[in-house]
Amino acid sequence: MVDRIIHYISIFLALIVVLPAHEFAHAYAAVKSGDPTPKMNGRYTLNPLAHFDPIGLICFVLIGFGWAKPVPIDPYNFKNYKKGLFWVSSAGVIANYIIAFIAFPLFLLSLYVPQFGYFTEVLQLTLNYIFELSIVFFIFNLIPVYPLDGFRVYDALSVNRGGLYRFLRFYGIYVLYFLFLLSFIADWTGVWQLDILGTAMNFIAFYVQFPITALWGFIF
Repeated sequence: MVDRIIHYISIFLALIVVLPAHEFAHAYAAVKSGDPTPKMNGRYTLNPLAHFDPIGLICFVLIGFGWAKPVPIDPYNFKNYKKGLFWVSSAGVIANYIIAFIAFPLFLLSLYVPQFGYFTEVLQLTLNYIFELSIVFFIFNLIPVYPLDGFRVYDALSVNRGGLYRFLRFYGIYVLYFLFLLSFIADWTGVWQLDILGTAMNFIAFYVQFPITALWGFIF
């Protein structure tokens, strides 16, 4: 019971760092690109309360999947539409990778902290979750289906909007929902071969996090 409580507390504390940073990065990039909309809507801040969706946060803590409130933007205010759209779309995942880069050495350092009961355990777990969630957010949000950041990056870089663009814009999310369903079925039944999304993300995560773990692992 105590281990479960520590797990929930650590996940919650990690989300307080990871989610607001992701959303604030979008807001920061939008404002710097000439759009005041995030400021006007109170989203130009690192205050977690401005970014959390209560139900999404609870889902994150309890089942490991949830959502934050999307940052409202008006791309027609951008000084340069394509450039602004690209940087605003990619800002969140860039912030996630930077946080992962910072969190991992802090986690390694926390392993040398003297044991102070549950405090040390929460500290170590929180730093580990910040690192892991940042990597997961980085990968997941780059999936190129609407309304994820990956699609918006693709939208900013695309020259023509043919069949692939329309499929990802209107139908890609349903493919993603189906993959989520398979993941839940795999979790319920123990047939892990069905977890295509989880397997793919774990495979990609190994290579995405390798530069971070290799560098800091060498130093420590």
